[in-house]
Amino acid sequence: MRTEDRSLAALGLDDVPARQPLTYPGRPAPVPSLLVDDELLELDVRPQRLGEWYVEEAAQRRLDEALVDRGQAATGRRHPVIAVGSNASPGQVTYKLTRLGIPAAVPMVPVRVRGIAVGCSGHISPAGYVAGTPYVDREAETQLVVTWLDATQLKAVDDTEFPDYRRAILPGGDFEMTMPSGERLSGAYIYFSAHGVLADPVTERPRPGGGDQSELLDSLLKDSPRLMDLLGPDATSWVAAAGADRRLREQGTLIFGEEGWVLPQTEFLPYADDSAQPRPYDDLPPLDDSLPPPR
Repeated sequence: MRTEDRSLAALGLDDVPARQPLTYPGRPAPVPSLLVDDELLELDVRPQRLGEWYVEEAAQRRLDEALVDRGQAATGRRHPVIAVGSNASPGQVTYKLTRLGIPAAVPMVPVRVRGIAVGCSGHISPAGYVAGTPYVDREAETQLVVTWLDATQLKAVDDTEFPDYRRAILPGGDFEMTMPSGERLSGAYIYFSAHGVLADPVTERPRPGGGDQSELLDSLLKDSPRLMDLLGPDATSWVAAAGADRRLREQGTLIFGEEGWVLPQTEFLPYADDSAQPRPYDDLPPLDDSLPPPR
């Protein structure tokens, strides 16, 4: 019988940035896992497709069996989605889904991705924080969590991202995505900001995203007297004011552009895919023949 407490609270993964903006982006799933509402069950990685991995519970079962036993879609019918910001946080994913009455049964797997780095979106989110966004950097190699969402879950996440983000599908031939099993994904979805990427005013390169939100907001306030007047004096006042007032969020977003900080994002446009029928994992076979085909 499993005795280890795998609750999100016990694991320190229960932060919900939508309700606690300065915790953004939250802590990502640290190892391959199955999120089941308020628990994160570790997966035993096998050199096979995801559904063949085992859920480390009392009676070990294949992941697909565990999902189907719970009345949920197997991995082959789910859509792999690269999480750049808080969608990698089990607490945030649970919050987004369960508040809509959708079961939070989601495989979450850290994956090594080449060609993608994480920056900051050129807008202020409804919760008041400045969210992350991917951008293309051919020299970068980044570990990002891939979530496997069923059709209902993907629609729910789409609704939280649009219109500030667009969905794209990254081809594995252009962006190498390597699973812990060694599988190279032939494709995965990703959300990119429709508002561009914030640049550092000194380097004119994208500001690194995904770090401490308080430090980021304090830095933005320091770099712009206009933002200081609007949302200062500190990160706490920023999220309190911006999270409560859409007008302030819009004004702050305009200031980003007027300060000359926003770099346009065009490199994802060739991969944009807002289709109502996105491709499932079964239709995205590995790029090589090192793994067996799906059952």
